[in-house]
Amino acid sequence: MTKGLNPSTTTRRPDRAALFIAAVLAAIAGLIFWDVSRLSGAAGYSQVGPTTVPYAIACCLAGLAVWTVFAAFRNDFPEREHQEISPVIWIVAGLAAQMLLLNVAGFSIATGILFALTARGFGKRKLWFSLPVGIALCFAVWVIFAKLLQLSLPAGPLEHLFF
Repeated sequence: MTKGLNPSTTTRRPDRAALFIAAVLAAIAGLIFWDVSRLSGAAGYSQVGPTTVPYAIACCLAGLAVWTVFAAFRNDFPEREHQEISPVIWIVAGLAAQMLLLNVAGFSIATGILFALTARGFGKRKLWFSLPVGIALCFAVWVIFAKLLQLSLPAGPLEHLFF
């Protein structure tokens, strides 16, 4: 008889990622409960007031947190593949660059950098190509929203050059 591992005798530890997600869900539910408890519950002539929907959302999130804990301990979640961290870093770097440059460089350049770094995160290796394409696309979006729809988007040197 071979001494292989029998799948019925091997046990997996509780899924730590699922337990973390459950903790975050419970924390968000607790935050909503705390915030809604500070509101006045004046419903007026109706039973439905400004606290009804937030309480319902908080209850649903708390229920999802409990459900996720049970699923984590029963190992209902499939084994996950190894996650690549570099695409996440490229995308987060693009978001950080956009937030930092939005008021300085304007919408087109900041969002074009976000476009290029996100494309790099998804596998497009040519930043020299995706950066000007992203800036051009974002400039077209800025023209549509700022000039045609009269919405307020931050203008930078590129926008001031043409308008």
